[in-house]
Amino acid sequence: MTTTQVTAQRRFSFLRIAMALQTLTILLQAVSAGLLLTASYGETLHSAGARVMYGASMLYVLAAVLAWKPGGGPVTPVWQACGFLALASVQVVLGIAHVPSVHLPLGVLMFGLSLLVLARR
Repeated sequence: MTTTQVTAQRRFSFLRIAMALQTLTILLQAVSAGLLLTASYGETLHSAGARVMYGASMLYVLAAVLAWKPGGGPVTPVWQACGFLALASVQVVLGIAHVPSVHLPLGVLMFGLSLLVLARR
């Protein structure tokens, strides 16, 4: 294996880790949403989780760009990561505005798409 192949492999593993982290944080948001309805600390946990999930989406964008640009990898993960960041932004706005009729289905969609992308990598 050449040095370039090893570097590219590391970049793709970083991308996979970032995707897995994003998927996990979205799942934890679903759990904290349940706690939001049942526990006094649910709102605090869900709010903190939203920040972590948004950070994970930004990390996914960074990982996708790093896997694409220097290594000459495919550009598709960059577009997917940017799409997830856009969806996360909409989620945050809808959560702050207390619009659960759109916020909840969008969260389910984000989890499903994130899981699908992770499974395909």
